[in-house]
Amino acid sequence: MKKIAVVLFNLGGPDQPETIKPFLVNLFSDPAIIRLPALLRQIVARLIAARRTGVATDMYARLGGRSPILENTQAQASALEKELADIGTTKCFVAMRYWHPFTHETARAVRNFAPDEIVLLPLYPQFSTTTTASSFKSWQEAANAEGLNTPTKIICCYPGEPNFIKAIAQMVRAAYEKARAHGAPRVLFSAHGLPERIVKSGDPYQYQCEKTVAALVTELNIANLDWTLCYQSRVGPLQWIGPQTDEEIKHAGRDKAPLVIVPVAFVCEHAETLVELDIFYCELAAKAGVPYFDRVPTVGTTRAFIKGLADLVRLALHDQRSCISGEGGRLCPSEFSGCFNHGATQTE
Repeated sequence: MKKIAVVLFNLGGPDQPETIKPFLVNLFSDPAIIRLPALLRQIVARLIAARRTGVATDMYARLGGRSPILENTQAQASALEKELADIGTTKCFVAMRYWHPFTHETARAVRNFAPDEIVLLPLYPQFSTTTTASSFKSWQEAANAEGLNTPTKIICCYPGEPNFIKAIAQMVRAAYEKARAHGAPRVLFSAHGLPERIVKSGDPYQYQCEKTVAALVTELNIANLDWTLCYQSRVGPLQWIGPQTDEEIKHAGRDKAPLVIVPVAFVCEHAETLVELDIFYCELAAKAGVPYFDRVPTVGTTRAFIKGLADLVRLALHDQRSCISGEGGRLCPSEFSGCFNHGATQTE
């Protein structure tokens, strides 16, 4: 039987307080994040990291001084490995973009495994040049450096993958029913934000977030559902896509609407969910007069989500194309030049 390597991509996070600043430097040094000439970008990255280290240290202190993202991603890798046990000798690897295990470390481990085929699987359901494309570029550089020329399939995105949607919807229904005891609930589907100029340059992330939420609303099939797609984690002076999650929480307070917040772009728990959503936004909701606040967990290792990832891997291994999405071929309209499949035929 074939040996299959599945590489799961995520952003990573600091593993102790001393690594918070270098993690931030790595993050803001990425040309996909700060789009400036290299020398200027390095200067800006260090300035931003220095300015944000205190805030980030306070945030991670609430999590014991470190991010849980690596352990949570490894748990997903382990669950997926078991789900794919029938297709051959399958091993799932974790590659983090901005902290250990770095992509080049993972590429070396994959080379040592000597697979017959490789499948690249981002844990970013919605494609963005700032996350997925950056991770793929880093992988290609690392694979080239390791002389790793194994046949490779790429899963670019899966914003509407049926089991991904099912996994979220199951948890939303349960939270929604609890919230109904406090009035007519409002559901905020929250995703990490992006500067507007990145989206206007052709990045399909916002479009794909809208696809995810449209699929969720259809799957939920709740009559007269009161919902909004909003965006969190804004930093810096630039104009970001909106509406902003914190502003929508204040709006709910004015309307005295019980809130259910649903992360739709994060698939495992980390600082943006465990601190920003669970603590900062919960405190904001209380101050704003929101009568009830609940946050739906990320899909994590839920049976449906892991099955969905396994289905994507199986599809990739049997598809003749080098890159697929969970929707088939090209998902995004042609105006999204940042789409990984730009130039391919749209399937819709």
